[in-house]
Amino acid sequence: MDGRACEFDLVVFGATGFTGRLVAEYLHRSGAAGVRWAIAGRNLDKLAKVRDELHLPPSVALLQADASDDAALRALVARTRGVITTVGPYQLYGEPLATACAERGTDYVDLCGEPLWMARMIPKLTTLAEASGARIVFSCGFDSIPFDLGVVYLQAQAHARFGAPLPEVRGRVARLKGTFSGGTFASLMATVEAVRREPALAQLMVNPFALAGGFKGPRQPAGQAADFDDWAGAWCGPFVMAAINTKNIHRSNALRGHPWGRDFIYSEKLLTGKPGQGDQGRKKAVALARFTKLQNLALGFAPTRFLLRRFVLTQPGDGPDAAAREAGRYEVWFTGRTDEGQQLRAVVKGDRDPGYGSTCKLISEAALCLLQDVDRNATPGGVWTPGAAMGLALVRRLQARAGLTFEMAA
Repeated sequence: MDGRACEFDLVVFGATGFTGRLVAEYLHRSGAAGVRWAIAGRNLDKLAKVRDELHLPPSVALLQADASDDAALRALVARTRGVITTVGPYQLYGEPLATACAERGTDYVDLCGEPLWMARMIPKLTTLAEASGARIVFSCGFDSIPFDLGVVYLQAQAHARFGAPLPEVRGRVARLKGTFSGGTFASLMATVEAVRREPALAQLMVNPFALAGGFKGPRQPAGQAADFDDWAGAWCGPFVMAAINTKNIHRSNALRGHPWGRDFIYSEKLLTGKPGQGDQGRKKAVALARFTKLQNLALGFAPTRFLLRRFVLTQPGDGPDAAAREAGRYEVWFTGRTDEGQQLRAVVKGDRDPGYGSTCKLISEAALCLLQDVDRNATPGGVWTPGAAMGLALVRRLQARAGLTFEMAA
């Protein structure tokens, strides 16, 4: 644990936004025992309203800082051991806070699913964080904790049973009920604009090893086609979050010295039918692949981007009500095979919608895990993924507190 004497253990930055408010509500209701925490944002009146409406105790302080005010952010992070930030898109608003944390030695977690920004930040922040002791952990929401930790969990099982890692793992989203956040949509639009301005960035987006510190592994399976997965016994098509999840998973492997092998292969797709559901699943997979291709083409067309921004139903700061969040669910299969043909499958399930109900729990518990469960000798200062920074310690915490299950299939 961090030995610095600080006024707070944790600060929620962006608590007046939809997701930030959910994080504050979760911390309050979950009873983060003994944790001294505060909420922060640019408007004290709005922060006070959040505290009143959520019935937070007076001990939850209100801290004022704007995402673009370097001096205010440095003062903020000096008062706390850790920061949760939900203020995105991070490529527009995230750099000053992440930099302040890396300089000061303050642990940091976010919801970033923006590989272009992460690829730029990793080399900038790593030296600072290593010197200060800050643990900077990107992607602590639905992208990419269930996927990153799903592979960590399955590989741990493989080591326990076979004494060796699985050289290939397939992640297959078997169930997905709920909405992605308005912040995710805004991040997508910001990424599209960045690629439009600098077309060479498109190569980074399709490179599964783009965040792996210069490591280049074997050719990975294509993710945009419809195909039949013989391991799952079902048809599958593209999954929208695969572009970020695959990069984080290969980074986790690289950060820990390639415990899954330097030739590790990972692919991620959405199942479009149940096992044995042949023609119906195939038609859905083909339709999904076609839609994805058309969508990618449309996003390159300026009028389409304007219309999406103007009329998309979920904007940053908006989201589904509590009933809809609680009705959401997701389930992901992680299947691997040894070189000898032995197969293992782990199933990860979440009990809320992915974009909001589950994500607020994931990022909160990730921050608490860093503060309470992860030894700095094992995870020193640096820029991490959830899987590499916290691994099975976070799996245990999420199972105990956050409505996730990690279990082996029969």
